[in-house]
Amino acid sequence: MISSEHQKHAIYSRLVSPSSVSVDSSKVNDYSSFAEAYTAANESNLVNAYYERPAMLALAGDVAGRRILDAGCGSGLLFAALRDGGAMVSGFDSSAGMLELARQRLGDGADLQVADLGSPLPYPDDTFDDVVASLVLHYLEDWGPALAELRRVLRPGGRLIASVDHPFAVNLIHREAGREGEHNYFDTTNWTVEWSVGGQTILVSRWNRPLHAMAEAFAEAGFRITVINEPEPDPAARELFPEAIATEPRFLCFLFFVLQAD
Repeated sequence: MISSEHQKHAIYSRLVSPSSVSVDSSKVNDYSSFAEAYTAANESNLVNAYYERPAMLALAGDVAGRRILDAGCGSGLLFAALRDGGAMVSGFDSSAGMLELARQRLGDGADLQVADLGSPLPYPDDTFDDVVASLVLHYLEDWGPALAELRRVLRPGGRLIASVDHPFAVNLIHREAGREGEHNYFDTTNWTVEWSVGGQTILVSRWNRPLHAMAEAFAEAGFRITVINEPEPDPAARELFPEAIATEPRFLCFLFFVLQAD
């Protein structure tokens, strides 16, 4: 059984109509308004704490002494884990509210900046050994400018470690909702869900693209795919969340890449 504490911090997701986004676009992806509730969920829930974050850290491996950029660092959970592993970490996020929580977690000396993925980044060329992009690329319709900037700040031979929504899982969600007509797997399409947690709700809008489009975007930006991963959850998750893993496997629905900057 899932404990009441885990239930309190679970994120409940509901697919909504695209017309919901046009009602008030300023409330879409407004993580600053949702920062504390989202961070509390991210700390201990199944999808983030026992699936996505452990997978990212496993792919990063031994990071001692490496310069790492956390692209879309949020409240700093992955940043903290990488720093604890001996990495020298910098991070940026578009949400000032999330960055304020990151500063509280990481201390005033942490290198944190407000910046948008897809816009010019405030770092010199060839600065980092690795970039981690945890569940952020899928917020962009066009990956080209973002990947070009991440390639620019990586040293030659550096790594981009990224996680994104799995396109097959997103397609399945739409098919189960009877909306396959508005979501062709082979197109790049926008989709929106309503998240509810801790008594708050937020509309979250992302872009889904087929696997071949991801591979083409990486190659055009000068990256070579070295790993594609579809990992299992952390073993502890099966004891903490047995029902969720047994009945809702599609929510473990991310695709992970390790890419080398040529």
